[in-house]
Amino acid sequence: MVKGGVGVTFNLVIVEDTVRIPPERFNEPLEKVALEQLKAKYVGVIDEELGYLIAVTDVNVSPIGKIIPGDAATHHKVTFSLLTFLPKVQEIVEGEVVEIADFGAFVRVGPVDTLLHISQIMDDFITYDEKQGVLMGKETKRKITVGDKIRVRITAVSISRGAGFGKIGVTARQPFLGKIEWINEDLEKLRGEAEGKGGETKA
Repeated sequence: MVKGGVGVTFNLVIVEDTVRIPPERFNEPLEKVALEQLKAKYVGVIDEELGYLIAVTDVNVSPIGKIIPGDAATHHKVTFSLLTFLPKVQEIVEGEVVEIADFGAFVRVGPVDTLLHISQIMDDFITYDEKQGVLMGKETKRKITVGDKIRVRITAVSISRGAGFGKIGVTARQPFLGKIEWINEDLEKLRGEAEGKGGETKA
């Protein structure tokens, strides 16, 4: 298990499979050919149980291959590690805003973009400035734009087997969530209030 930021957990899964080595590649290193084939098969795919399949590492190919009648290629057993990312509902994660739209912001968490809907950003009426690419609270004047670091809670995960399909919904409308600067400001305010109370004396 590999950590990647607050709540973002990557997993290393050991997988066994078989790779087909075509005759025209017999003179190439087995591991090289196997790695290329495994990357093409697994990387970028979304699995319902494992989540997002990100990378193939530590490929170990059996030097002894089998020949199937009618096929001039050799088939080798292979063991490898698969780096995966499986988001979970209620998990608190940090990401970077990569796109702003009138309906919300897309926040990159690990290898995927999550949707922070405009209704889930803050307890304030939010306006969208298309020219500046900014979402801003009417009362608080707090702004979100591309490049901002933000902490959110995952509220919905929809993953389907196949390539390139997955939806993750997040919220920042809870205590100590939102843009990192806002969280720090709120913490400073709480510390100030606590110190103020601690300095009060009874008559």
